[in-house]
Amino acid sequence: MAAISMRLPVARKPVGPGAPRGGEKHLVAPGDTITTDTGYMRGHGTYVDEEKLIASVAGAVERVNKLVCVKALNTRYNGEVGDIVVGRITEVQQKRWKVETNSRLDSVLLLSSMNLPGGELRRRSAEDELAMRDYLQEGDLISAEVQSVFSDGAVSLHTRSLKYGKLGQGVLVQVSPSLVKRQKTHFHDLPCGASVILGNNGFIWIYPTPEQKDEEAGGFTTNLEPVPLSDREVISRLRNCIVALVTQNLMLFDTSILYCYEASLPHQIKDILKPEVMEEIVLETRQRLLDLEG
Repeated sequence: MAAISMRLPVARKPVGPGAPRGGEKHLVAPGDTITTDTGYMRGHGTYVDEEKLIASVAGAVERVNKLVCVKALNTRYNGEVGDIVVGRITEVQQKRWKVETNSRLDSVLLLSSMNLPGGELRRRSAEDELAMRDYLQEGDLISAEVQSVFSDGAVSLHTRSLKYGKLGQGVLVQVSPSLVKRQKTHFHDLPCGASVILGNNGFIWIYPTPEQKDEEAGGFTTNLEPVPLSDREVISRLRNCIVALVTQNLMLFDTSILYCYEASLPHQIKDILKPEVMEEIVLETRQRLLDLEG
């Protein structure tokens, strides 16, 4: 019989307020009073009762001038124009694809909002519409940018840049959108030998760094060559590091992922998911981030 690893339950240590890049946050639960000052405006996640501003969701209080809102810690993705997302095709419809992007409603990718194979720009014809399933079909993963947000909250996507398009071989990790830090770029080639796409919608794609960028594929040609063992080990370690950061509620961006990867190197890949190892490597990552800020 295979050996089974078991451990006794241990008391969890209280997490200190030393959250990097933002300092201590004002956390509230549903029903908590945020302020009794009548000069504030009510934002998302709040309501007014007896001249008190009260939280309707659990999350962190955010203030912009006189506007007060509560950003939920665990929520569905709310699209904003310009966001980078990773999504999965769920349905092929007339002149459009439906895409699952971790939001309340399916997102839409119009046939006119994407590059054709080869990156050529021309008016879409009936032949293009008939060949839609040859471009993207159910189950395919794509990277895209939010083009617009409809009044009901649904999101319209586009893949007109050659850096977007169909994703090939890699690993998908799903996290809470609130843990993905907004940055100027969400495509990162890490020095450890793998690349990540940090989708604002909480879908993170980890894949081997391509040796050369294929600019003529138009985002449709995927490399299906066998991935070397060394690359698979790096991708697996990165995946477990991201899971560890999410478990300890640390923000995800290129520096935090790289620091966590370096802190995990003394441990085997499978051991990273052990609670005591998670706590150790994330504590080291948190301290390095604080030193970087200081």
